[in-house]
Amino acid sequence: MKAVVQRVKAASLKVQGRLVSEIPFGLVVFFGVKVGDDEAKADYIVKKIANLRIFEDEDGKMNLSVKDVGGEVLFVSQFTLYGDASHGNRPGFTLAERPERAEPLYLYAAEKLAGQGVPVKTGIFGADMKIEQLNDGPVTILLEAE
Repeated sequence: MKAVVQRVKAASLKVQGRLVSEIPFGLVVFFGVKVGDDEAKADYIVKKIANLRIFEDEDGKMNLSVKDVGGEVLFVSQFTLYGDASHGNRPGFTLAERPERAEPLYLYAAEKLAGQGVPVKTGIFGADMKIEQLNDGPVTILLEAE
């Protein structure tokens, strides 16, 4: 399981030109599920996201979590995190979990993250989404539960 976590000043997500979700500031999280992943791995990733200290304190040090600063999370499913381009130039996605197994884990993780006291907005699983975000820093962290 992987999560790409980006600190943002603002973010929005549209599907077919319609605004689905937006956050004023916080984190955009791209969440990928690998074949064989389970709820225990999701629990690990969610705890890391909620408590990751990547926001600056009054001294300018990255010492605060999204919870500490009252931020929100835009939580987006992204199977392409498990794209493999090691052979040729077109990535294969055999490492990514099938949608019928990945979607419940994505929804589980989003619910668990909200349960950590973080407001969570989501995309639409499997949809072609257009995401606009104003990165802050930039700060981008890759989390893995392998």
